[in-house]
This record gives sequence, C-alpha cells and structure tokens, in this order.
Amino acid sequence: MPAEAKRPEGAAKRPEREVNEPEQQAEETVRDAISAPDAEGRPRRTTRRFPLFTKDTARPEGGGRAARGDAPAPARQWPILAVLGMVGLGLLLTALDVFRYGTLLIGIALVAGAVLRWILPDVGMLAVRSRFTDIVTYGVLGLAIVLLAMMVQPNPWLQIPFLKDTLHFTVSS
Repeated sequence: MPAEAKRPEGAAKRPEREVNEPEQQAEETVRDAISAPDAEGRPRRTTRRFPLFTKDTARPEGGGRAARGDAPAPARQWPILAVLGMVGLGLLLTALDVFRYGTLLIGIALVAGAVLRWILPDVGMLAVRSRFTDIVTYGVLGLAIVLLAMMVQPNPWLQIPFLKDTLHFTVSS
C-alpha cells in the first residue's frame, strides 16, 4: 500500500521543499485538519490551536465604532471622549481646591463608563477587555472613588462606623 493511501482524508501533506521564512514554515508544517481553500486558493486552518506566529490581536467585544464609519473621528469615539472629559473636569476641580467635588466627578465618570459599556453595543476605544471585565473594573473603581470622596475629612458626608473601630484596632498606641 503506498504512503499516500495511509494518510486520512483532509490531512495536510508535509512540505516537499525546505522553507526559509518562519511565517511560511509555520503555514507549511501544519499537520492538522484543513478545510476549503480561502480566496487566494490556500487551504484554511480549522484547528482551534493558536498559530506559531500571530499577525494581529483581536478587537475587544464591542470595540467597534460608536457612530457610522463616515462620521468624523471624535463622533465615532464619543463614549471615551465623554468619560475622559468628565475625568478632566474632575481633575481641574481638584486642582482648583474643590477636592471633594472633583474626586466625586471622577468616580461618577468611571461609573458612567461602566453604564455606557453595559448599554451600548459598540463603544469604540472605551472597550479595552471583555464587556464583563470592563463593566466590573470601571464600576468597582468608580464606586470606590465615589465612596472615598464622600468620606474625606473634614466634615465627611458619609460615615461608616466600623471603619473607625478598625482603624483604632490596627493602629494601637
């Protein structure tokens, strides 16, 4: 029985010539299942394994444009610009010695970023990781900043009784 007959149908053939370029070598030495050819006539990979050399990274879920493609760049990225604008205004207020309101605005901006990431299908550059991770990250950090801004001294707006006891327990004289 010839060697060609022993190979299962659809299995890739070993290269008959030596390839010097690493990218071509990675494509040539694939020994897993292949499927129908792509537009250029080369067989596509159907394996779930990662290729030896990656050519790009995948865009995060929801990382598409927030507006139509022919809109100007600021209109396509309005969610991140809105959040950054609010954070910038909060930093300006903080620099102008209105600390509590400035940090409160920064926290609210992050919470607004979490809400935008949750509600909108495409948020442009506001999408950094998966939708769930972005929502949790923006929400938790925003909520923590809001709570800390409300507890800042003097005259805190929010007093949590067990924190004072915890502080006295950890710092003993």
